[in-house]
Amino acid sequence: MLSQLHIRNFAVVRQLDIDFAQGMTAITGETGAGKSIALDALGLCLGNRADTEWVRAGSDKAEVVAAFTLSADSPASQWLALHELQADDDDCVVRRVVTAEGRSKAWINGYPATVGQLRELAPLLVNIHGQHEHQLLTRADHQLAIVDGYAQHATLLEGVRTAYQRWYQLRKQQKTLAQQSSDVQSRHELLAYQVQELDEFALTEGEYEVIDQQFKRAANSAALVEDSSFALNALFDGEHNNAHGLIQTALSRLEAQLDVDEGLAPAVQLLREAGVQIEEAARELRHYHEQIEIDDEQLHQLEQRVTTAVKLARKHQVEPHLLAQHHAALNAELKTLADQQVDTEQLDADVKAAASQYRQAAAKLSTSRQQAAKRLSQEIVLSMQQLNMPHAQFEIAVDADEQSPATPIGTDTVRFLVSTNPGQPIQAMAKVASGGELSRISLAIQVITASHLSTPTLMFDEVDVGVSGPTAAVVGKLLRQLGTTNQVICVTHLPQVAAKAHQQFQVEKSSDGQSTETFITALSNEQRVIELARLLGGDTITSATKANAAELLAS
Repeated sequence: MLSQLHIRNFAVVRQLDIDFAQGMTAITGETGAGKSIALDALGLCLGNRADTEWVRAGSDKAEVVAAFTLSADSPASQWLALHELQADDDDCVVRRVVTAEGRSKAWINGYPATVGQLRELAPLLVNIHGQHEHQLLTRADHQLAIVDGYAQHATLLEGVRTAYQRWYQLRKQQKTLAQQSSDVQSRHELLAYQVQELDEFALTEGEYEVIDQQFKRAANSAALVEDSSFALNALFDGEHNNAHGLIQTALSRLEAQLDVDEGLAPAVQLLREAGVQIEEAARELRHYHEQIEIDDEQLHQLEQRVTTAVKLARKHQVEPHLLAQHHAALNAELKTLADQQVDTEQLDADVKAAASQYRQAAAKLSTSRQQAAKRLSQEIVLSMQQLNMPHAQFEIAVDADEQSPATPIGTDTVRFLVSTNPGQPIQAMAKVASGGELSRISLAIQVITASHLSTPTLMFDEVDVGVSGPTAAVVGKLLRQLGTTNQVICVTHLPQVAAKAHQQFQVEKSSDGQSTETFITALSNEQRVIELARLLGGDTITSATKANAAELLAS
């Protein structure tokens, strides 16, 4: 249940702290005072669209915090645990901040949350019935949603949705394959030719880098022989003035002077090391020189393979070193196309099976809807009779047709049929019911369906519009009865409804000429009498209206 609501700088509210209790709570006030401000603030807190107009003029941000007390096994508690957003106790605290620049932030139990998460959690905490709910009542999609909500067959709905998605995806694949069949055949022929060409060349992964290096070495073997021979002579083998000999000469002379000046020691050491390095280099060069072979036949073969690889790479618009990878990719694509051609018959069979599974799931859902529609119709008739419509007839027709177009929610069409006067044939609601009758039918449906919801808190925003007199007292009685199993918060202008509440809040608006502010006050029993008297008689409160208000409250 909703236990607390804290509102800061929201619309015309500067600061409000409201404590709610179990049972039925009525919110009353003069027209234009902002009786729905708490519901609007709660809606923002639970994921409604953030608008800069909600930020109070002159403030940098609006803030709403809603605290809920949950049972450990409630759907909301399970959702919080699933998303690792649970608190240490059984409370759930949701906070939303909207800045004057339009930026929005949200938290659930102190953890940062997305607006999407708020919207997922919201229906598990609160179910809000708006004052314009009756205007939706003539829409077929809304009528279907009412039946599904009453039936509580979420598993059947999910089964139909899953079956539909599978059937849809398979039909999409089937259509795509059919549209692309000629393209696939052409692509298959091209790939077969390209793969055969590359199969014949049979370049392996990493081979091009090896043969390219070998080709460069073979093509430059004469120069390598000449340059390595020159270097060997210059360093060691030359008869006159080779580097090693010159270093040894210099080293001998400097070593002879070490006794004279030890400062030559570092240079001597470096020359010794240089002599060793030159000897090592000479050995390596001699070995390298001996390994070089000039093989014209090998050079020709390497040249042909490298040239062919470059031509094929250019033809396939890839780098030569990527030709082997490209070959493998073409081979894989060719195999996939071949598999697709083989799997066409299997896909046709899968589509047929998926269609059958969908129709079976839709039929089960339709049966559940028909059963629920019959029960709901009977309950609505009883409620309509209580709401001063003694001759009312109401029927929910569920039209099921296996040949109807498939949708994610089945193939049924739901129609609300009503007759409100004796002798009047039962017809579609939009053709028969007046505005006031629609309001009462809508209220009856909302109260009945709300009692089947697992949502702990139900909020009604002036759903009693168009209701008055004895009917209003029945409305209040229905809402109070609902308050025995759920927390009910009702914004109302009817004293007969407000008097049935377990607690009552009064909304007032004040202005100093420069700014306007809305307040919400919890009323004592004596204050409730005054407020109910105002609702009964207007601004002039007499002893008669007060007596009437006290009688209402006592009843």
